[in-house]
Amino acid sequence: MKHFLPILLLFVCTGTDLFAQKTTKEGSNTEESYFLTDLSYMNDAVFMGRRDSVAAPYILPSIGYYDKSGLFLDVSASYLTSPEEQRVDLFLATAGFLFNAKNWRGEISGTAYFYNEDSYNVQSEVVGDITGILSYDLKALELSVYASTYFNNSGSPDIFLGFLADHTFYSCNRSLLITPRASLFAGSQYFYQEYYSTSRLGNRKGQGKGAGSTESLATTSVEIAEASEFNLLNLELSIPLQYHHNHFIFSFTPVWALPQSTATLTTELGVFEEELENVFYWSAGISYWFNAKKQKSP
Repeated sequence: MKHFLPILLLFVCTGTDLFAQKTTKEGSNTEESYFLTDLSYMNDAVFMGRRDSVAAPYILPSIGYYDKSGLFLDVSASYLTSPEEQRVDLFLATAGFLFNAKNWRGEISGTAYFYNEDSYNVQSEVVGDITGILSYDLKALELSVYASTYFNNSGSPDIFLGFLADHTFYSCNRSLLITPRASLFAGSQYFYQEYYSTSRLGNRKGQGKGAGSTESLATTSVEIAEASEFNLLNLELSIPLQYHHNHFIFSFTPVWALPQSTATLTTELGVFEEELENVFYWSAGISYWFNAKKQKSP
């Protein structure tokens, strides 16, 4: 069975962003269990096309164990490198199952999020998710469907559905992989309402600077009229690039996100309609994988 090496891009992602999705990288044909280490950088945290007004660049080290049965466990940290704030902003722990059968492949996983109390990441009120991805290879095009439930600190969970289409081009004796991809995602926006209530409009948590303020401000109550509605949230175009050399994988992923469905915000000061802007972001990383057991000599 061909293995696929899941890496958090961040992401990531590449579907929506680093924290929105797990992505896969084609790896070895070995059926042995293996470990995967990764060190990546992302210039901003974007989720469903949404981001904070202040960039959140991250360095992301991770390590995972992938059993030949398809079971895997991955843990990672996200270190915020903003000049104003430098700290470990998030710990992630993901467990799941990968499968591959003929033209089908997929993944089901659960992730726990442990954010720093000062985080201004647009996902900072998310505590966990359950995600499934199913792909079918048509040779000329690979089609994938994505479904997930995200749980928040308070409020209702979000439901997301996505559709991805891509094709991988190989070069340099199949060491270089270029995968143009188009994606669309739809869902609710409870996560966004919780984020606005804790990390935007003067509601920065703890002593974090976020938008540059170090003073405690009165909490502003925020409601998003569309939070419970199931709407198209994001369209994305990306071109993940990967270069494989022995057990190393070098990657670079530029992403162009076109957020959809503007939110209507209700606060004590009135009703406002936010202005969504298209955003370009990118990630780069280096991975190294090795078998859990040494293969026997023939």
